[in-house]
Amino acid sequence: MQKFNITELNEKTVEQLKEIASELGIKGASLKQDLIYDILDAQAVNVAGVNAVKIKEKEEKKASRKTNRTKSKQNAGTVEKKEEPEESNAKEQDSADEGKAPKTRKKRGRPSKSEIEENIPEKESGNSQKRQEEESFGQTPVKDVAKNQEKNDTPPIPKQTEEQSKAANIKEQPLAPVVPVATSNDTDTAKEKEASDAVQQSVGVDGTRVFRHKNSTTLLDQVLPINQPQQQPKKQQPNQSQSNRPQQSAPQQSPAPNKPQRMPEQMEPVFDFKEVLECQGVLEVMPDGYGFLRSADYNYLSSPDDVYVSPMQIKQMGLKTGDTVCGTIRPPRDGEKYFPFEKLRSVNGLPPDEVRDRIPFDHLTPLFPNEKFRLESPNVPSVADKLGVRIVDLFSPIGKGQRGLIVAQPKTGKTMLLKDIANAIAANHPEVYMIILLIDERPEEVTDMARNVNAEVIASTFDEPAERHVKIAEIVLNKAKRLVECGHDVVILLDSITRLARAYNTVQPASGKVLSGGVDANALQKPKRFFGAARNIENGGSLTILATALQETGSKMDDVIFEEFKGTGNMELQLDRRLANKRIYPAVDIVSSSTRRDDLLQDEKTLNWMWVLRNFLSDMNPIEAMEQVKKQMELTSTNMEFLASMNR
Repeated sequence: MQKFNITELNEKTVEQLKEIASELGIKGASLKQDLIYDILDAQAVNVAGVNAVKIKEKEEKKASRKTNRTKSKQNAGTVEKKEEPEESNAKEQDSADEGKAPKTRKKRGRPSKSEIEENIPEKESGNSQKRQEEESFGQTPVKDVAKNQEKNDTPPIPKQTEEQSKAANIKEQPLAPVVPVATSNDTDTAKEKEASDAVQQSVGVDGTRVFRHKNSTTLLDQVLPINQPQQQPKKQQPNQSQSNRPQQSAPQQSPAPNKPQRMPEQMEPVFDFKEVLECQGVLEVMPDGYGFLRSADYNYLSSPDDVYVSPMQIKQMGLKTGDTVCGTIRPPRDGEKYFPFEKLRSVNGLPPDEVRDRIPFDHLTPLFPNEKFRLESPNVPSVADKLGVRIVDLFSPIGKGQRGLIVAQPKTGKTMLLKDIANAIAANHPEVYMIILLIDERPEEVTDMARNVNAEVIASTFDEPAERHVKIAEIVLNKAKRLVECGHDVVILLDSITRLARAYNTVQPASGKVLSGGVDANALQKPKRFFGAARNIENGGSLTILATALQETGSKMDDVIFEEFKGTGNMELQLDRRLANKRIYPAVDIVSSSTRRDDLLQDEKTLNWMWVLRNFLSDMNPIEAMEQVKKQMELTSTNMEFLASMNR
């Protein structure tokens, strides 16, 4: 018979559906939709019946294998009882039924050893008899009926009615194993035979044989694989009540091959972004051990772009506060606020293995600067005042590891000079990592510096609190130290150290010792530590700091701060207000500006010419000296030409 699915049935007409329904034995449906669903239900029932027969055959084979195994394992001392004819069985069952009713149940409790020993051979004989009857199902009932007809002339109809009544009683009772009552041997064997016959096989109304033994399964159990008490645990045994509804549950749970099969739902692909997302930032280790990678876009302060670094990663990789870390991250999972750090690629531009054994910054050996920055840049368009950088390069040379102080009064052009120095160093020394730190500056100057200088600009404007000034300065200093530990040359241009000292004085708790101008005695220790970090490291690495210090501002505090830093630097560049008032730029006081141990930075020929030039300019005031030098420098393009012209 042809099998149809729902799409094929929808395409057919009502007459064609009625013909198919008549073939399946469906009556009473006239509407097209009812005919379609009735045909599908009938096909499902037929398929379920075929599957049930196949499952039944498989279980019969399994049962036969089990009987063969149990027969081989039986002890030699067990006595196997012979089967009696059907007539004697029927008489014993009737007598057992009559004698069973008036007897009471056995009291609960543990049976004695004698009763257990008596029941063992009886149970084994009963089980073997049950298995033999299950194996001979389908053939033995016909032979038994023929024997009964030969021995007894009475028809077998009354016997079927008795079995039908027994089957009805068994169906009403709950399925439970039959517990034999421990009595005499005759009554026990009769009751066991009766229980095994009643439980093993009973003829229903439609003539089908139903099995109700705990080791056997019914046709309904084969159709519904849910009811398998041998394979399922005890917790799932209450689901056997579902097998009492064959008409409702069988069509739903049995597979219907005619219906369009559902494809397994394809799960949405889960993308793994590990080692795909890369990040770079400066590490800030918190007091609890974990850390965050701060972004330069937010001036290394807390931001939504921060990346979480676990304490285990910090210990294993040997990271410190200020390390420039580059690696991969993954997206945050449920309950995570930040992007977690996954894999480390580089630390301060070096592989992680080379950074673990680095020497701390405080244990590095400082030396005088012995390598000069070449500020002379005639072909660099970003340098606005080319004469100014030439004058600084000649009279106050700057070396790698220099600790320079630019002393200036307000409105003397110190910020513009600092910008030209930064562009000259960036153009002539690309190997140097340069940071411009602006503390308590005007916002428009911050924007101008960020746009016109080829360096990293980190700023905290005057409208920010003092805590922010201090925190940014600490992060920049730690970053520079970590880079120097790895052998890099770093330059920090600070504007200005006076305002940074003011911020430290505001944040510092009162110690009770106040200097003149309202400066706390302990407030200048951290600014000195910042400025004193500049040094030239033996066998690689240097930290150069050029800081501006305000003078003659009318504040006693600024004068005290300047006096504290006056002797700490090894290079000093003085700017004069009188030159700035006459619009002579750069407003450098040539006589007062100098560098300690400049003999390590300049060659011997240049050094001799500078001695002659300084001797010539020593009798002049700052205005005359600057005008004379500027006039001669405008006629030459390099400093060597200038010195040669002065020698004439």
